[in-house]
Amino acid sequence: MKKLNEEIKMPTKVANKRKASRMNVKLTNLIKRIDLTEEEVNNNLTSLEDALEELENCKNCSGLNNCLNNIKGYVYYPQKKGSRVTFDYIACKKLKNHTAELEEKKASTILDNARMKDIDVTDKKRVKLIKWLKDFYDNYDQSKINKGLYLHGSFGSGKTFLLAALLNELKEQKGVRYELIYYPELLRNLKNDFSLVDNKVSYLCNVEILVLDDIGAEKVTEWGRDEILGTILQHRMNNNLTTFFTSNLNINELETRLAAAKDSIDIINASRIIERIKYLTTDMELISVNHRNIRK
Repeated sequence: MKKLNEEIKMPTKVANKRKASRMNVKLTNLIKRIDLTEEEVNNNLTSLEDALEELENCKNCSGLNNCLNNIKGYVYYPQKKGSRVTFDYIACKKLKNHTAELEEKKASTILDNARMKDIDVTDKKRVKLIKWLKDFYDNYDQSKINKGLYLHGSFGSGKTFLLAALLNELKEQKGVRYELIYYPELLRNLKNDFSLVDNKVSYLCNVEILVLDDIGAEKVTEWGRDEILGTILQHRMNNNLTTFFTSNLNINELETRLAAAKDSIDIINASRIIERIKYLTTDMELISVNHRNIRK
């Protein structure tokens, strides 16, 4: 009976040895990655082992609710800063994604509820833009050509909020159909599922008013610039459909950005995009305080 029990335990011992061997290899790789000396390893061995355990937990993590690390959503991470070895808790990828989703939902709610009465009219730097928005609202006529805006300026100055306030007012009071699209996310979604391209592009080509938000923040590719953006803008230009853009880049900076697609510089196709934007919009700058911080 004793012999049988020993035979049963043997595989467990072997498995433990194999597991320990794998962990030693991973620990060695971690040490190499942060370029530690032998003395630094000896002085921080326990912390390195703790960090490795948490990193392994992250690799096998099924979600924030099942996080096995000491602090939920964070990983104990080693870094070498000059001659010092430090260990800090940094947010894991899942926590970062979760936080980004919450921020996106919050921003979406703010934009969905924005109205022209909510616009801060005390900011003198907005006076010219607010007057333009009011004139657009008062004179909007679907049967006529209504030129949009290329609205560029400082981060957080309220570009998207101001346009959302205008368009929500038009929707409520005049039945206008519009679509406000965060442009970098549009390209990511289409790239992840090419079956969406035809229907989505067709819709954006034809919606009554289109806002392409944060253009220039995307990763520029020939496909995104020429096949997606170029197609949408050409159709809207041909049919005189109202189109708005927001960007942190002025029009010349955007042209330079669009020309620098991966592995190539394409000034001609970038210029074509810019000419379409100029045809569709009035160029206006907004440099103001960070209203996102104010709203928080």
